[in-house]
Amino acid sequence: MSTTLHGKWMSLARLLVGTCAALLLLVLPGHSLAQSSNRLDDAPRVGIVSAFEPEVTILRGLLRGVDSHTINGVEFLTGTLEDRPVLVFLSGVSMINAAMNTQLALDRFNVSHIIFSGVAGGVNPALNIGDVTVVEQWGQYLETVAALESEPGRYDVMGVGGTVDAPGFGMFYTRPVMVRNASNPDLHEKFWFEVDRDLIAVARRIETLDLRKCDAQGKCLTHQPSLVVGGNGVSGPVFVDNVQLREHLHTAFKANVVDMESAACAMVAYSNGVPFIAFRSLSDLAGGGDSGEQVHTFLSLAAENSTQVLLAFFKAWKETDL
Repeated sequence: MSTTLHGKWMSLARLLVGTCAALLLLVLPGHSLAQSSNRLDDAPRVGIVSAFEPEVTILRGLLRGVDSHTINGVEFLTGTLEDRPVLVFLSGVSMINAAMNTQLALDRFNVSHIIFSGVAGGVNPALNIGDVTVVEQWGQYLETVAALESEPGRYDVMGVGGTVDAPGFGMFYTRPVMVRNASNPDLHEKFWFEVDRDLIAVARRIETLDLRKCDAQGKCLTHQPSLVVGGNGVSGPVFVDNVQLREHLHTAFKANVVDMESAACAMVAYSNGVPFIAFRSLSDLAGGGDSGEQVHTFLSLAAENSTQVLLAFFKAWKETDL
């Protein structure tokens, strides 16, 4: 082989080796080059998630320095709120949408914390429409086993994973989900996904917040809403307008509130090691009130109260060292 031809082959080989090495760096999980190349914005931001457009509409008007990014049809707004860089987006309604779009936000932006702000249904009979809940942990109550009815009224739960220490609802027995994260990479069962302790501590500083009783159209509640910090929340892909299920959720899980997204976001946050908290304002009583039409009547007021809590939380957060 001539010296010239040998040199060309060596140059080609070095080019191929270099190209392969670069490709490996891009596809290796967790590599910084891959992450930075996919990100649309590198500034550390607090992710603020809502399920309904009215909630994001309120926030859009409060943001400063707004920029818009669209991924897979979902609009992500970057800007500042109370001088803190934020990322605001709609999860979409229900569990899969919430999980999918929360993970999308984590993949494409530098999200330091996740806050869900939105409306929900109250299941604790001590709570009322307009109240805002900040619970300490979230569970997916409809991750279930449909048990075999061995005799009338008796169900046998198969050994298809663990069960939660809670009574069944008819044939349905709640079970944990299988998860993993960087600190615990082995698959493990988990039902309750805990809210970040530091963020809960900030929320407790604003428990005496004076919430709105009337909405912008002059539609008023008969009672004064309250901010309630503590307790449990549950989520599932069902809009609950049923007295029996409402009572079951409160009795079985000691739940204050039920929604269709928070537990999914909490699970994604856990898997990614990102602190999470949710502010849920009660737009209805999940079957405990006059009718499911309550959600349409009080949605605006609930969204306003949830946003009011979010703003007060950001102000209190600014005063801490977190």
